[in-house]
Amino acid sequence: MNTTEKNALIEEVLMRAAEQIGDVTPAAMEAYYRRHPEAKDAFEVNGLGRREQLEGMMIENSLHCLMHWFESPGEIEILLSGSVLHHNDTLRVPPDWYSDLIETTADVIATTIPAANTAELAAWNEVRSELHGVINNCRKLISKHQALYT
Repeated sequence: MNTTEKNALIEEVLMRAAEQIGDVTPAAMEAYYRRHPEAKDAFEVNGLGRREQLEGMMIENSLHCLMHWFESPGEIEILLSGSVLHHNDTLRVPPDWYSDLIETTADVIATTIPAANTAELAAWNEVRSELHGVINNCRKLISKHQALYT
């Protein structure tokens, strides 16, 4: 399957999710805070009292990565590399929290993909896997950096 076909499948997944769910933010954040309850306080602090606004921005970022991976992986890799490192070093948000926010967003959206749509499921799982790989690379860089200074 080529990139154009994968993009079309991802677009179909996201359009269906928008029709069925609408704003994925409440469902994604509820699931996310079940995985990382301590993150809620961090979002409150880092959002300067506007946690819900920050949550919306973070979900929007997750959707951007999911939506544009196949058409522009280099751009998404640069975005994630800078953002994951910044969040870790400056905001004390570990890569696992970052990765799980994308995963939780993807999980919520995946519930709208019919099981019979195997091509959509394959494309969705591929983008998830590749984004996870980018964040794992960031995690390795963080570990190397920390090892240098300890």
